[in-house]
Amino acid sequence: MFDPNPRPRVYGVPSGVDFPKALANGLKARSDARRPEQLARAQVLLNSTRMARRVREVFDAGPALLLPRLGLVTNPGASLDTGKRLPDIPEAVSPLRRRLELTQLVDRLLESQPDLAPRASLYDLSDSLAALMDEMHGEGVDPDVLRDLDVSDESGHWKRALGFLDIVQHFFTDAHEAPDKETRARMVVNALAEGWADTPPKHPLVIAGSTGSRGTTMLLMKAVAQLPQGAIVLPGFDFDMSAQGWADLKDALTSEDHPQYRYAKLLDELGLTHRDVERWDSSEAPSEARNKLVSLALRPAPVTDQWLEEGPHLTGLDQAFAGVTLVEAQSQRDEALAIALRLRQAVEDGKTAALITPDRMLTRQVSSALSRWNITPDDSAGTPLQLTAPGRFLRHSAALFHRKLTSEALLVLLMHPLCHTGGKRGDHLLLTRELELMIRRRGMPFPDPEVLRAWAVARDEDMAEPWVEWLITCFLEKDVGGKAMLADHLTAHLELAEKIADGSAPEKLSELWQEQAGRAAEATVARLQADADAGGELSPLDYADLFGAVLSQGELRNPDEPHPNILIWGTLEARVQGADLVILGGLNEASWPEMPKPDPWLNRKMRHDAGLLLPERRIGLSAHDFQQAIGAPEVWLTRSVRSEDAETVPSRWLNRMVNLMNGLPEQGGTAALARARARGHHWLAMARKLEEPGATAPAPRPSPRPPVAARPRQLSVTEIQRLIRDPYAIYAKHVLRLRPLDPLMRAPDALLRGIVTHSVLEQFIDDTQADPDTMTADHLRGLTGSILAENVPWPDTRTLWEARIHRIADWFVATEKDRRQQATPTHFEEKGELRMTEHDFTLTARADRIDIDDMGRAHIYDYKTGTPPTAKAQIAFNKQLLLEAAMVSQGAFEKIGMADVARALFIGLGAKPAEVRAPLEEETVEQVWEKFEKLIARYFDPAQGYTARRALFKDDDFAEYDQLARFGEWDVTSKAQAEDLS
Repeated sequence: MFDPNPRPRVYGVPSGVDFPKALANGLKARSDARRPEQLARAQVLLNSTRMARRVREVFDAGPALLLPRLGLVTNPGASLDTGKRLPDIPEAVSPLRRRLELTQLVDRLLESQPDLAPRASLYDLSDSLAALMDEMHGEGVDPDVLRDLDVSDESGHWKRALGFLDIVQHFFTDAHEAPDKETRARMVVNALAEGWADTPPKHPLVIAGSTGSRGTTMLLMKAVAQLPQGAIVLPGFDFDMSAQGWADLKDALTSEDHPQYRYAKLLDELGLTHRDVERWDSSEAPSEARNKLVSLALRPAPVTDQWLEEGPHLTGLDQAFAGVTLVEAQSQRDEALAIALRLRQAVEDGKTAALITPDRMLTRQVSSALSRWNITPDDSAGTPLQLTAPGRFLRHSAALFHRKLTSEALLVLLMHPLCHTGGKRGDHLLLTRELELMIRRRGMPFPDPEVLRAWAVARDEDMAEPWVEWLITCFLEKDVGGKAMLADHLTAHLELAEKIADGSAPEKLSELWQEQAGRAAEATVARLQADADAGGELSPLDYADLFGAVLSQGELRNPDEPHPNILIWGTLEARVQGADLVILGGLNEASWPEMPKPDPWLNRKMRHDAGLLLPERRIGLSAHDFQQAIGAPEVWLTRSVRSEDAETVPSRWLNRMVNLMNGLPEQGGTAALARARARGHHWLAMARKLEEPGATAPAPRPSPRPPVAARPRQLSVTEIQRLIRDPYAIYAKHVLRLRPLDPLMRAPDALLRGIVTHSVLEQFIDDTQADPDTMTADHLRGLTGSILAENVPWPDTRTLWEARIHRIADWFVATEKDRRQQATPTHFEEKGELRMTEHDFTLTARADRIDIDDMGRAHIYDYKTGTPPTAKAQIAFNKQLLLEAAMVSQGAFEKIGMADVARALFIGLGAKPAEVRAPLEEETVEQVWEKFEKLIARYFDPAQGYTARRALFKDDDFAEYDQLARFGEWDVTSKAQAEDLS
């Protein structure tokens, strides 16, 4: 296949060329069509499974041939016929086992040096340490090299980190007996190279699609390039860069983020220059002019002055940008929608389109936008296993062992689609719904077994009681375990998960381990079980974190049938090419390129001195992917100007291209860039048009007028203020009979605080009446603690409320003594009602406290944990005490009968405690009742509407029924529109 050549064979394919197709064409061109077995004897090692699949598709398109043997460069031992050349190399230790072993070491490190890192970083540190060890094995760096580093000028942290690396020394000394994946791969490559030095293979061996970014891969490529029938085919090779540009790539510290740096290093180690790289086939780049432009734009930062030298010689900039569209959206949503519109157009045109981006949020938004047209893209990344239904179910069930079960967490599991799938799923869902309503009504933050059993008995359903017993057994009081071995944690976890999935009445196998996601989760769990003996002892929290981290390593391809021509790729797949339209999305700094992850073990200088890869390596690889992808026939470059909360910075590569184009106005650079932006504006305008909701008249301010027969016949004294301020709320609650759904998790709100405070004070009054010696602030404070502990399950809120009562305890006791001198506490939470015969209307009340003095007069008190209303507010709006006084004077309270009212006052228990009297001197009980009768009569007039937000205290006050009234489409200045209802 190859002519004899004493020099290593290195070929290149320009950016933009369909690499798999060019590779296949080159192999066929170098084979004798009269000897079909010649091509079949060739072996080709490719960089990824997707690349191998694409090359196979190209060959399958015809004509019929005996195909070359395809393998992966990452696993040459399995891809090549190595039986006679490889010694007995042990199988690699599973990456999971090695990670579990490292986790134990890092755990002991954090216990001995807790100031090194927070406990929550245990698994992140283990991952980073595993990655460092893989890299050291792959690059052939011995631990002694790190030990000999001069860190005298470094901070103490790095010295401690290097000291810890001594603990993992045995993983290197024992590497030949129990190698990890990287070590074994290097051992295989070294053995192959040694065998080939004596007896090189006679058949063609080609490595294609790899950039040699890893040390082990670089070794293999060097060995293959020097074989008599060996060759390397580099994707996206820059044939347009000048000799000076290649010479500037010698220093890793300044050049490793350049897209061609890895090639420069490979050529240097092979003793070649860029001139020695031949074109693999005759394929021409779709846009030679664009490749030249990109080549100059991406020069290393220290030598961008070459723009001034080489820029004036660039030609054809209008042709270079003829197939480029620049989309600069104001938000990521606009960016995603514009991309989705272009992909939809590609479907209609029958073209293949690929979105390439590392931004998973952008890909999700694009997929969501495409779903409106029933287009499911072929997403190469798939869904993380932890986010699938089995993944979520297993993570929720793991949390039962380390987290106190809340009602919310209970319902999350009960409503999960995999829960109770062993039988009677419908009955389970019905009971779950009824349980949720009960929890909301009771405000039960934590499930109580006795309450649940009582509820089941009251349900009077055959399945209710066994279902509740299953619930109590599976969910309650699981968070009691201490440390245990990983295998024991895993066994208990899986048994519980399967029991929850089976349900209370299993009739068949549950769906936990079924379907594609279930089988993938089962396989992951099986791998963890196989290596569990290396996990050591863990707390339930650490186990849950570990389990979630293991699940996060897996991915699940989209189970739906994707569209064959709409593709979403990661950046590494840019070299696969083969798309008519390529969209490079999310071109912002920190997105593309992604920022290097911080290394807690070695800083940048230490890495360089040790011969390890610099953090910029990943940026260089991303830059190479960008350079390849932008060479496609039609390219979109998209970014969002703003993220969620700030302006973004354009990707450095896009920024350089734009700056270079703007600096070449005489050669048409500025005009070509403007045309690319104009094309982007066109699609953004269509995206905005698609998002327009259309002209819809705003809803008027409602003032419904229901029939008199449907209007409320009973209200409480506390609802009268709402009738005055927001009549629409009375209409919604009593006419439409709508109630806001109680929150699932009862919050420590003002209502609960008022209820608990009332309980404390009522108990205090009872105690002091039974024993006058308990009339002390200390007794009040003691009661507060015990009652709050019983009724308020939130420790921080309990402490805060207790402190507030403690602050007002002395004041309350002092004023209570004065109140006792005037009257005796007699009635608490007393119910009363007064009927208006003229309109068949009843006013109800529940008085906090009514004292009776020696003359039989009533003293009415109402506790307020907030600020009591002023006298003016009571006359106009808050008529609670005034109406209670009027009711007492008319005998509305059965136990009291008709009585004169000596006084009525609010007892304010806020930050500034105070007593605020009801203005009975300014407005007598007779006047109060007369005004009240007029108010009620008004609302029994068919012409009177229930106007929304009629007189709220502030324009922005919250009202429960604002959404129903469509507040926001109108405001308080809008005129109410009456509407007669029937």
